[in-house]
Amino acid sequence: MNFPKKQIQAHHQIILDSIADGVFTVDMEMRITSFNRAAEEITGFSRNDAVGLACFDVLRANVCEENCLLRQTIKTEQPVINFPVYILRADKKLIPISVTTALLKDAGGQTIGGVETFRDLTAVDKLRKVIRKQHSFEDIVSKNAKMQDLFAILPQVAESNCSVLIEGDSGTGKELVARAIHNNSPVRNGPFVAINCGALPDNLCESELFGYKAGAFTDAKKDKPGRFALAQNGTLFLDEIGDISPAVQSRLLRVLEEKVYEPLGATKACATNARVITATNRDLQKLVRNGKFRDDLYFRIDIVKLSLPPLSNRKEDIPLLLDHFIDQFNHLSGKKIVGISQKAVAALMLYDWPGNVRELENAIEHAFVLCLDGIIRLHHLPARVVPQCGLPLGATGLSLREAEKRTIVQALERNRWKKMATARELDIDKNTLRRKIKRLGIVEPHS
Repeated sequence: MNFPKKQIQAHHQIILDSIADGVFTVDMEMRITSFNRAAEEITGFSRNDAVGLACFDVLRANVCEENCLLRQTIKTEQPVINFPVYILRADKKLIPISVTTALLKDAGGQTIGGVETFRDLTAVDKLRKVIRKQHSFEDIVSKNAKMQDLFAILPQVAESNCSVLIEGDSGTGKELVARAIHNNSPVRNGPFVAINCGALPDNLCESELFGYKAGAFTDAKKDKPGRFALAQNGTLFLDEIGDISPAVQSRLLRVLEEKVYEPLGATKACATNARVITATNRDLQKLVRNGKFRDDLYFRIDIVKLSLPPLSNRKEDIPLLLDHFIDQFNHLSGKKIVGISQKAVAALMLYDWPGNVRELENAIEHAFVLCLDGIIRLHHLPARVVPQCGLPLGATGLSLREAEKRTIVQALERNRWKKMATARELDIDKNTLRRKIKRLGIVEPHS
């Protein structure tokens, strides 16, 4: 039985309108020929307005002008699957979507255009932010067990007025923790003053901490307040405390014990109520044993000790940190990067991160400079990261498949081969993890 052409078109439209994802088709001139109901809801354009327009005039995605995905598919005959982009709705609202493209062919197999399906990721984006909020304290993001234990006690530590010592390698976020303590403390409305003691020579360190009076030395033309004075009614953060000289250690001990200090050249002591938080990337106990750090000062600053693990010991945090930094740099740069490719994530998961979280942040900032479309790819990352994770992965000889396998096995071992906990750490669905385990031939060792 031959059906009228209009009836067939009506049936096609009914089918398209029953699909939850947005769907539209274009001809070879990239003009929209059909537009379903979900596409109307997602874009804010009606079907009558959209049909006949160029697709980039409707979606206005961040890749439309220079890297149109549908045009790329028509030209190369290669589909694009779940590519994340931002589009500008009719109401000027920018929303994230994922795009899949394919060729549109006639009955004779001739290409007559393209078809694009897209899904609104707004709800997914909101859920991701909720999950990240559950694994954060101020600007510190982590779902690592040790970091979660630290998050649990930070409110009590902040409420107290005790001295805090923060230990951790360079780049682990010691100043972020100090700021979080200050921001949740009774003196949150006061100043937060930070000084890197390791970057200052001995004589300059004293004048920076305690200030000086006019005439204290040749170039002292007028009084200068020190960091203790600037931190009055607030918090003073002394980073790299292990690098200060014995003379400064002695003066600092007096300030902590008596709450008074004397600026250089002063004849009268000044009172201070600044809370002192210290940090170090050195082993202070070892320095005490070797006579390089005063034991009485050590016990005075070590009322509460917080130890931050290196990023290499909390790689489960990398996906969370990537989301955090992408949001941060989107805001700072005005770009709209949606995410990062799986190959790039595999590279970042395999790298050892000697510079810790700071190095990861710098790597993403580097990628933002080079990335011109909506997603960070392997070639956008710094060269020091890519060689270990390319195809093949540098001197290790690992392929991406082997790198993925190693990452999953390490995560399984950390979670005692519990698949639900491992899936949570890797931020993937449990069924996805099971499929990966089967595909990669991962076998649990017998105890």
